[in-house]
Amino acid sequence: MKLLVETKEEVADGVVRLTLRAPGGAPLPPWEPGAHVDLELPGGVRQYSLCGRPEDTSAYQVAVLREPAGRGGAAYVHDELRPGHEVEVSLPRNHFPLVPAERYLFIAGGVGITPILPMLARATEWQLVYGGRTRSSMAFTGDLARYGDRVTLHPQDEVGLLDLAGLPVEPGTAVYCCGPEPLLAAVEALGFDDLHVERFTAKPDDGARTAFEVELAGSGRVLAVPADRSILDVVGEAGVTVLSSCREGTCGTCETGVLGGTPDHRDTVLTEAEREEGEVMMLCVSRARSPRLVLDL
Repeated sequence: MKLLVETKEEVADGVVRLTLRAPGGAPLPPWEPGAHVDLELPGGVRQYSLCGRPEDTSAYQVAVLREPAGRGGAAYVHDELRPGHEVEVSLPRNHFPLVPAERYLFIAGGVGITPILPMLARATEWQLVYGGRTRSSMAFTGDLARYGDRVTLHPQDEVGLLDLAGLPVEPGTAVYCCGPEPLLAAVEALGFDDLHVERFTAKPDDGARTAFEVELAGSGRVLAVPADRSILDVVGEAGVTVLSSCREGTCGTCETGVLGGTPDHRDTVLTEAEREEGEVMMLCVSRARSPRLVLDL
């Protein structure tokens, strides 16, 4: 979709919120808390969580963190994008949905607050623990103030790091976490029974890489995937179009059905249950545990 930037406002040090609307004010496709969209920016496609109100179909809102070591997309948004400019935006996708639970514990670090914001309005019994480098770098603290003591702010320069081990988690609690990799790794190490995480960057992949084959079910073609190539690259060079975006296993765009064989999942999108089912895989990073995979292509 080609959407127009209606407003651009600073919501924290180094974070701006964009409000995007369709030309003429047409309603936008609906979405649920946890969803994200792709923005086509100089330097490539970037994924941003929707942080507005799902019931408001007149606009999308995303928050963009300035990333000095990034590939240019965030810098363009901060330095050059203006109200009235046009941006190409994908349909919303959701690999971080809010599942039914008796209660929720939300843990956010930095700009990881963005996918959690819409969840707070939808959930009933919940607590939010939100950490950041400084209070001024933590976005949406003004919006969160209305929730009172259900929100605990942890600016690192004032109170130190989050005390993750001391978090109260009663049975029946779904734990949701989004933020930088060290926070996610620390939360995962605690072994919560019902944990949901979303990553903005790929996990380190130190697994062995071996060659294998993929069979394209639609044509019966068999393609060799060398140890140093991805499935996505190989099928693309063979003339088969597969939608893709991040190429890091974080966005879910290249999800493809698996009809035979055993995938070696290396993405950060699928749940453990989905991995065990082995019915879909992300072609950009995942590989094979069997000599051949049969793909629904």
